Amino acid sequence: MSGPRGSDELVVIGAGVMGAWTALEAVRAGWRTTLVDAFGAGSPRATSGDETRIIRASHGPDAFLTQWSRDAREAWIAFGEEIGEAVFVEVGAAWFAQREDGFEAASLETLRSLGVPVERLSSDATSARWPQVAASDLAFTLFEPEAGLLMARRGVAAAARRVVELGGTFEQAVARPGASGSGRLHEVELGDGRRLAADRFVFTCGPWLPRLFPDVVGDLIRVTKQDVCFVGPPGGDRRFEHESLPCWVDYDASYYGIPGVDGRGLKIAPDRYGPVFDPSRGDRLVDPDTVRLARAYLARRFPELAGAPVVETRVCQYETTPDTQFVIDRHPEFENAWIVGGGSGHGFKHGPVIGRYVVDRLAGHEPGLERARFRIGPRPVGEGGAGGMRTGADQIVAGWDGY
Repeated sequence: MSGPRGSDELVVIGAGVMGAWTALEAVRAGWRTTLVDAFGAGSPRATSGDETRIIRASHGPDAFLTQWSRDAREAWIAFGEEIGEAVFVEVGAAWFAQREDGFEAASLETLRSLGVPVERLSSDATSARWPQVAASDLAFTLFEPEAGLLMARRGVAAAARRVVELGGTFEQAVARPGASGSGRLHEVELGDGRRLAADRFVFTCGPWLPRLFPDVVGDLIRVTKQDVCFVGPPGGDRRFEHESLPCWVDYDASYYGIPGVDGRGLKIAPDRYGPVFDPSRGDRLVDPDTVRLARAYLARRFPELAGAPVVETRVCQYETTPDTQFVIDRHPEFENAWIVGGGSGHGFKHGPVIGRYVVDRLAGHEPGLERARFRIGPRPVGEGGAGGMRTGADQIVAGWDGY
């Protein structure tokens, strides 16, 4: 089928970035859409919570995700214009390369091959452009001038509101799969006992997916606690605000950050896996060791912030697959139900194109080679096929930009 019939109904369970954008694209495509979330769009328990995320095109040699991120950037900009509220701020993204042949070099080659604006800065040029960065130990800096930051919580909440404005429905309720038969899911059951029937169902439940579908994704998606700190520069010092500093990633050091916006201070976070985490019951308290390690890193790269106070903290989570690729696939038992998740620390920025891709699949459009990278079953490994699957130690930092 080329698109929904007038009577076709869709229920999307989970109003994080993947679910909100799936619902929004579905409403735009003519589906009668209901979006359901237990805690509300932009909730602090969601992987899509918190204030900001990085949006960048660097994905090493993976040209597919590089292009997806560029398409997503255009969609976020257009969405901001549609709602009259900027959700993307173009501050650029600086990748601090500590070696000549790492992730940054592979990304530089891919960006150039696709015509994405990019600069290669020496350590001296890095220091000259951003004196607040200690860059003498860097091999070079890869700078994406058209990258930037997304207003995460605000953007997700706005997408969910737009679903309703365009004729969809939002339900704040716990939902789980209900009655099924003949290879189809017939309904979802809400926490208050109500049941929602539909022609199609999409489960975009982020860190709750392994609990909802333990036999399907229980071993595919691992949920871990991820700590974030915001540090406050001295009063009147705007060198660490978004007008003066880009987003930044120190890949080999496994740290990344976002400049101050809305007066919240510079955001710094480790991109290494935390302990396994329960998104419903886990306390949102950062580990004191996170603060200690963040200060040690700041002393090295942003020395004037080494003693700056922590003004806010956040606890989010990663939902990571072994190869850091997303899960976008039909449920193996239900031909009308889809599972979408596994953001793996880099899914947020792709939200608009993920939503578009899911709705295309719902409409019967057959995918290309990318289907293999997103499937629930075995996935390709290596640089061919679906492209750029990583194995071994590289999996730990392959995703990047979870925030």
